[in-house]
Amino acid sequence: MNFFPWLTIVVVFPISAGSLIFLFPHRGNKVIRWYTIWICLMNLLITTYAFCYHFQLDDPLIQLTENYKWIQFLDFYWRFGIDGLSIGPILLTGFITTLATLAAQPVTRESRLFHFLMLAMYSGQIGSFSSQDILLFFIMWELELIPVYLLLSMWGGKKRLYSATKFILYTAGSSIFLLMGVLGIGLYGSNEPTLNFETSANQSYPVALEIIFYIGFLIAFAVKSPIIPLHTWLPDTHGEAHYSTCMLLAGILLKMGAYGLVRINMELLPHAHSLFSPWLILLGAIQIIYAASTSLGQRNLKKRIAYSSVSHMGFIIIGICSISDMGLNGAILQIISHGFIGAALFFLAGTSYDRIRLYYLDEMGGMAIPMPKIFTVFSILSMASLALPGMSGFVAELIVFFGIITSQKYLLMTKILITFVMAIGMILTPIYSLSMLRQMFYGYKFFNKPNSFFFDSGPRELFISISILIPVIGIGIYPDFIFSLSVDKVEAILSNFL
Repeated sequence: MNFFPWLTIVVVFPISAGSLIFLFPHRGNKVIRWYTIWICLMNLLITTYAFCYHFQLDDPLIQLTENYKWIQFLDFYWRFGIDGLSIGPILLTGFITTLATLAAQPVTRESRLFHFLMLAMYSGQIGSFSSQDILLFFIMWELELIPVYLLLSMWGGKKRLYSATKFILYTAGSSIFLLMGVLGIGLYGSNEPTLNFETSANQSYPVALEIIFYIGFLIAFAVKSPIIPLHTWLPDTHGEAHYSTCMLLAGILLKMGAYGLVRINMELLPHAHSLFSPWLILLGAIQIIYAASTSLGQRNLKKRIAYSSVSHMGFIIIGICSISDMGLNGAILQIISHGFIGAALFFLAGTSYDRIRLYYLDEMGGMAIPMPKIFTVFSILSMASLALPGMSGFVAELIVFFGIITSQKYLLMTKILITFVMAIGMILTPIYSLSMLRQMFYGYKFFNKPNSFFFDSGPRELFISISILIPVIGIGIYPDFIFSLSVDKVEAILSNFL
């Protein structure tokens, strides 16, 4: 037992310090913004310190555990702990949230509420990544929902109320299934509820019951990390949200679904997972191609990027369901890598929207000459998104490929078919990325207009883009940094399947 409550501090600090924002004067935009960035940075530093000095990498067990009785009647604990699986997403959350608060500078209307909601999201995300109690996981999962709804419906675009309602219907509807699964697992087979992840992991269920649980959890996580056909809320939400909200949505919210698939469906329900995974692999392969070809038909820049992130989530699903050492490691790496790349692309789309007030690609053109810096960074990050060697996306997708090929579970013909489909998807990705670049930056469209003077990217925007670019290239060159976190945990998860 570690006696200092690191994780409780990391989870509770943002939302409790954020609630002090309402004591600030109404007009102090700059003060509020710097206060929020300071909270995010402090939290990121505390997290990094705790992980550096109190976390052993070679130990697949849960570390930094905290266990406090919360509700006596329900036998419900405030139970936190991290292992190799959750440490990557937690650091990613801290990093992206700090940059997203820095990116939210143009938000001036109701800025106190806006920044408080960003911090509340931060708490919910870290809480759901680090909770070791299945009901606490559900509560944190729900805490995430309300800030996103408000951020959408108050600071979105023209159709913001429609997309916010669609978002809340999909996600709140899916979390009913999540709650049913959580209560089923907690109340099964004993008189008092067992909500602990570790005791549930050793529990065995009848096959039919396990399949029912699996379907419930699968629906919840399939809405969150959009798995076709439950993905339709995502393009609307991303098309309407303010771009700092988009960074959090694309960088972290989608990753919670993938994390839940590994943490609950793989660890707690291994038999059902080995039954369902061939179908899920098929679905993932279809999703890669479908989303990539849909993305090509989008006129709206943000919707195009949103469909590209749906396409990239297909690789994560395939990696999780390949039930091989390499596949799962590749899926975890893709979770982190796409968290950086997706957030960066949405940020750049938003900054270029701030300049030219256009979202439709066929109205843009010729932006490269007035805005060379934005053009450069946008090009580099689009290349990262289409898996250019040397960037993190390439390593992740390559290792998922290896994972599906070396998997013991499938026949050779199936593996060849799925790799073929994935390869087609990887051919479609450059098509929509490069055509997006071409429509935005090349051509002569803007020079016909009078007073077409645009400011290039300022120091703040350049700083955000480069701070996302550094880890993308860093992971691409030295991916072992992420693997060293997750490799022991992955072996421990896969030992259930052998």
